[in-house]
Amino acid sequence: MENTKLFGKLTPRMQAFREEVLDEKPYIDAERALLVTEVYQKHREQPPVMRRALMLAHILEKMTIYIEDKTLLAGNQATKNCNAPIFPEYTMGFVIDELDKFEQRDGDVFYITEQTKAELRKIAPFWENNTLRARGGALLPDEVAVFMETGLFGMEGKLNAGDAHLAVNYPRILKEGLRGYAARTRAAKSALDLTDPASVDKYVFYKAVLIVLEAVRGFAQRYAALAGKMAAEEKDGQRRAELEEMARICAKVPYEPAGSFSEAVQAVWFIQLILQIESNGHSLSYGRFDQYIAPYYLRDLRAGAITKDAALELLSCLWIKTLTVQKVRSQAHTLSSAGSPMYQNVTIGGQTPDGQDAVNDFSFVVLQSIAQTRLTQPNLTVRYHKNINPEFFDRCIEVMKLGFGMPAFNNDEIIIPSFISWGVKPEDAYDYSAIGCVETAVPGKWGYRCTGMSYLNFPRLLLCAMNGGIDLTTGRRFTEDFGHFTAMKSYEELFAAWDKTIRQMTRYSVIVENAIDCASERDVPDILCSALTDDCIGRGKTIKEGGAVYDFISGLQVGIADMADSLAAIKKLVFEEKRLTPQQLWDALLDDFTTPENQRIQAMLQEDAPKYGNDDDCVDGLVVAAYDCYLDEIKKYRTTRYGRGPIGGIRYGGTSSISANVGQGMGTMATPNGRKAKAPLAEGCSPEHNADRHGPTAVFKSVAKLPTAKITGGVLLNQKMTPAMLDNDTNKQKLMMIIRTFFNRLHGYHVQYNIVSRETLLDAQAHPENHKDLIVRVAGYSAFFNVLSKATQDDIIGRTEQAV
Repeated sequence: MENTKLFGKLTPRMQAFREEVLDEKPYIDAERALLVTEVYQKHREQPPVMRRALMLAHILEKMTIYIEDKTLLAGNQATKNCNAPIFPEYTMGFVIDELDKFEQRDGDVFYITEQTKAELRKIAPFWENNTLRARGGALLPDEVAVFMETGLFGMEGKLNAGDAHLAVNYPRILKEGLRGYAARTRAAKSALDLTDPASVDKYVFYKAVLIVLEAVRGFAQRYAALAGKMAAEEKDGQRRAELEEMARICAKVPYEPAGSFSEAVQAVWFIQLILQIESNGHSLSYGRFDQYIAPYYLRDLRAGAITKDAALELLSCLWIKTLTVQKVRSQAHTLSSAGSPMYQNVTIGGQTPDGQDAVNDFSFVVLQSIAQTRLTQPNLTVRYHKNINPEFFDRCIEVMKLGFGMPAFNNDEIIIPSFISWGVKPEDAYDYSAIGCVETAVPGKWGYRCTGMSYLNFPRLLLCAMNGGIDLTTGRRFTEDFGHFTAMKSYEELFAAWDKTIRQMTRYSVIVENAIDCASERDVPDILCSALTDDCIGRGKTIKEGGAVYDFISGLQVGIADMADSLAAIKKLVFEEKRLTPQQLWDALLDDFTTPENQRIQAMLQEDAPKYGNDDDCVDGLVVAAYDCYLDEIKKYRTTRYGRGPIGGIRYGGTSSISANVGQGMGTMATPNGRKAKAPLAEGCSPEHNADRHGPTAVFKSVAKLPTAKITGGVLLNQKMTPAMLDNDTNKQKLMMIIRTFFNRLHGYHVQYNIVSRETLLDAQAHPENHKDLIVRVAGYSAFFNVLSKATQDDIIGRTEQAV
């Protein structure tokens, strides 16, 4: 699996650092929670914006800091690498409820000391009914209570931590330094007309921004002092020089502009880290890393100030440090985010604003550093376009062959036109980056949550439509009664019921999203993240208030393939061929295919109906029509930022269901495609396991029929191949040709690959100790196989193995 001849190896120091981090047991960390509680208790009178600024300043001043003996970069999130801080301002409910269960999980295990338990229990009473979760719940109208009680929309990630799902303006940060941001903030504050009522909130916001910018400066200065102290005590001359240089750099960035490659990388790491300390929102991404770091690298390289090998080592260190950022989720939330992912995405490649290939020498260096480090973080995305550098594309495939699920490919040929059609300026559309999994946004100009809002489980809602509006899983009424399947005489009747059901459920999802967004805006504004996103300073608004240039969001539509196959089975076997009556199918679903007769029906559903993923217009067209009902409805609803400044303020589709296909499947009864109750749904827009029987080209053609231009939140396609399929150059060239066809001719949005055999995965399940380094692509992210729950492992094992 290793390709050391092409990509080289980590330096012995970075290899040892990597192993140290991987060997760390992740603990629940109370320090941040205790510091936050101190501020919230002391400053109850302050408006939330100011309280949040004081909170971040207090954390950065008081939190434990350290510099590892092998690192080249300063900055840590918690008292120990890979510890998970607690964010009590969002929720304490699941934390207290699961204190004694974190170590007993099937996957995503965290450890916790008795002292930490005691510390968290001590502060818990202060946070009772004093969190985002409590205030978000208080804003929800009664008519959507049933959906929160049943967990239908999957709002855990929105209530228990910050939003993120963006990249800040790293190019501007490096060019101006935070000093430039402070100067602009002071100028805007001075220009306010304080007799204008609108200036009240802006004035407080600007005060808050200045507090956090100075706090970031102080945080870096703490590391400068620590590095200096360590250097004075260091006996090894080389390490002493490194620490002295680290002290110099930390005393400068990120407050001052970066003047070198090392300064730029340290500045980016500080900002990335502190944004996680502020709110721990996942999918906080690095943006187009190869574009904004390249000038510093190339200038230093030409000047002889750095070598390529030294740059590779520093980048390796950055990726290892990136892996140390942790987040503990509730047990329920882990079902949709298996493997403790943070989705910190690095984007390389793509085009310049004038449409030229943007690949540069540093793009190759970034790719090589990711190949050497082979970690689950950061998530690497390559922007593909028809004129991509051929050598670079070839090198990307070679990295893919290493078998850790990277890079993923996003397609400029569909994403850029899609953005422009929504109103994004062309020069910004050409500057997009991947955010988190497969979702995309303009770095530094986009508001929160380009995707990741409500889950809408299409197969579960189809069952609801068939059951007169009553959810088959819980027995609760979700929608009005649009008829029962057993009384329907035609497929058209069923489709009409689906249309009305999905439109009602879409409306309900928007009600829930808006309530949570309003609570988040009022209660937990992110000051630093807002300041570093254009044009929050210019507008005097946080991101949630409409400070960003663009504001488009999407939810996650889950179970696309199950929906397609279910509709096809019903249409063909019940209404066209009449081999089953509606009552027979319904009884088989209620029975979960347990009796011999219903097992016969299950086999018929699985074997005799067309399946999505085989380029069959009959089934593909059915899911397109069903999806269009949702897309037509969702475009009617504005976000809470609409009309408050940003371009957009609207919603579109997204299929980036992460690992929610497993969790959502657990809450879905038997479906008309023959799937058993509680079994995983198909993930993303990928076909059901082993239902795609005509190879990868047929899969690509089916996926390409989806209304991709309206699903700008991401069209996630996972493919799986054995290493043997790519062990010769002929097959590699075939794969490259298939990808080019998918992107150039079919205008596919995204594709990514697991290059691992079923036998390896089964052996890893049986003997995890022999596969410590095994990484798999779960959904739009990679994870270590051993940390996944068995249900998620089984889902990955069951995926179709494609040939070329």
